[in-house]
Amino acid sequence: MRTIDWVDGAVEIIDQTALPGDLRVLRLHTVGELIAAIQSLAVRGAPALGVAGAFGVALAARVHADDPGALRQAVQRIETARPTAVNLARGAQRAANLLPWGPDAVLAEACAIRDEEIAASQSMAFRGADLVTELCGPHARLLTHCNTGGLCAVTIGTALGVVGELHRRGRLTGVIASETRPLLQGARLTSWELTQWGVPHRVAVDSAGPFLMARGEVDAVILGADRICANGDVINKIGSYAHALGARRAGIPFLVVAPESTVDEATPTGAHVEIEDRGAAEVTAWSDAVNPAFDVTPADLVTAIVTDRRVIRLDRAERPRP
Repeated sequence: MRTIDWVDGAVEIIDQTALPGDLRVLRLHTVGELIAAIQSLAVRGAPALGVAGAFGVALAARVHADDPGALRQAVQRIETARPTAVNLARGAQRAANLLPWGPDAVLAEACAIRDEEIAASQSMAFRGADLVTELCGPHARLLTHCNTGGLCAVTIGTALGVVGELHRRGRLTGVIASETRPLLQGARLTSWELTQWGVPHRVAVDSAGPFLMARGEVDAVILGADRICANGDVINKIGSYAHALGARRAGIPFLVVAPESTVDEATPTGAHVEIEDRGAAEVTAWSDAVNPAFDVTPADLVTAIVTDRRVIRLDRAERPRP
């Protein structure tokens, strides 16, 4: 199944808030419904959000075809529904560029973005699996964080797509999926996807990751990104930075797998990225809390970035900006 698609005039998504207990498909007919799904994390993951942004503009183009002011406002609401991942605004803007040619042209562009993300996932899976084998040998034990499978990227996935490809090649010994607080996207979504694929895995609490690396139970850390800055800083789910520090201390590779559409050459460093705060309610009901949804992993802690077009070896002083 595709995480997100256009079906008979509406956007269909797998409701990721219902997993793993219920595989539920939602049909979204309005921009408001799509924005609510994005903000509730019913649809999430950088590549999927890029597609969602484009499909949102396709919805707006049909509803507001005769009201340019309302159409501009709808596009802006879509672009800013979540601030940290670059793909959402980028997908919406790319589809919006076709607005002068009418709703059908906008939809065609949105579908092209969807198809490009599917192709990108396949390319990343191959490139990433080759790199893991090069760095770790013929059999790898990997730790991954958050959810980076087909749920985040229409099909296949980013970092988890690499895991799946290694499994198909017989090169994977096992996976540790960190639970990923506070919404348990690793324990709920990654574990669910790995189970569907028949990949042997264990779930670990987030704080155990660096200790498991130090104990020699992990050969490499592999995860995705919501934005990659021009200097190589990686914006990803909160907890990624701690895993990067653990990997550096343990002397193992820290690998980032994300489509080229996630590379943001206009953002110099992670210090320039707005980090979304999800609010205290997701953490506690009886005190104030700080709940950043993402963190910044400095470029000097990243071994390599794998995109659908290239492998960027940050450990060899390469950078995303050409």
